[in-house]
Amino acid sequence: MAPEFNRFSALPDVILIKPHRFEDARGFFSETYNSKTFANGGVADVFVQDNHSLSGPAGTLRGLHFQRAPKGQAKLVRCLRGRMVDVAVDIRPTSPTFCQHVSIELSAASGWQVYIPDGFAHGFCTLEPDTEVAYKTTAHYDVALDAGIRFDDADLAIDWPMAPDALTLSARDAGLPSLSEMLHAAGARAQ
Repeated sequence: MAPEFNRFSALPDVILIKPHRFEDARGFFSETYNSKTFANGGVADVFVQDNHSLSGPAGTLRGLHFQRAPKGQAKLVRCLRGRMVDVAVDIRPTSPTFCQHVSIELSAASGWQVYIPDGFAHGFCTLEPDTEVAYKTTAHYDVALDAGIRFDDADLAIDWPMAPDALTLSARDAGLPSLSEMLHAAGARAQ
C-alpha cells in the first residue's frame, strides 16, 4: 500500500508523508522511501546524502538551517526514536508564502516523514530524551554554503514547544542572524 502524501495548506510545497506500516506480533515493516512512489506523490527529487543525529536532552533545538545556492538542499526528514517538533520556513524572497512556516510533530511511533523543498530553512526541537532523526538531502553538504537563521526570530514568530531558557542549543545556533539580517547581508554582498 502506497504512503499518503498530504500538502500543508499554508505551505503547499511542504509535504507530510505517512508511510503504511504492516504490523504483526514481531513488530512492523514500513517502506520509508521508494523513488517511483515518491515521484507519483510529488517528490521527484534525487537524494544524494543521508544524515543521522542523536539529541540527548529533551528540548534540544537544532536549526534553523539551510544550504545556499547553488547547492541548496531539499530534505526528507523522519524521527527514528523519540518525538520532535519539526519546522519548515519559506525563505524564498519572491515566494507568495515568504516568511511563513509550518510545524508538525514527528515521532518514531507514527513513522511520519516531512518533505522540505530547497528554499526553506529547517529546524526541530526534541520532545523526549535521546531522540534520533534521519534525513536525506538532495545536495552534498558544503561548509562554504552552510547557513541558518535564528530560531527565535520575532518576524517568524515560531511557537516552539518549550520556553527559550529551557532549550539546549549549540553556540552556533544561538548566534545565528535573524532572517532580515541575513537577507540584508546577502544583498550587501551581491552589490
